[in-house]
Amino acid sequence: MKRTAEITLGIIGSILYLFSVAFGIFRLWMENNKDTLEEYMVENQSEFDLTSSDMTVLEELFNMNLAQGGILIVILPILAIILGIVAVVLVKGNKRPVAAGIIFIATGVGYAIITLGGGILNGILLLIAGILCLARKPKTIIEG
Repeated sequence: MKRTAEITLGIIGSILYLFSVAFGIFRLWMENNKDTLEEYMVENQSEFDLTSSDMTVLEELFNMNLAQGGILIVILPILAIILGIVAVVLVKGNKRPVAAGIIFIATGVGYAIITLGGGILNGILLLIAGILCLARKPKTIIEG
């Protein structure tokens, strides 16, 4: 039985987690370059047409600790990518579709819950792939 749909959904879902990795790296970069960003915003305040209330909001943003969330948003999607690849390898060739389905479902739902819906689209794709893995049974040939 071909498992093209499961493999495709698994690969697309895993690739979409790369955007979460990039976002996490960007947050870490912002945390490490707060002074540079703040200087740039203050120097170009007229270009951005910022009011004093906007500058207050920006100061609060720069005072936030973004590194903790950034590390979480880098490590979790990397783990999800690895699990997605493992599940695709398990489903390829119809080797162990039940195990792959469980991994797909656990990864998609778990990541969406941990990130409070941050990876919902990826989670839906992996959830569909997991349900397909569990629902599609190979046809049995009855000789008679």
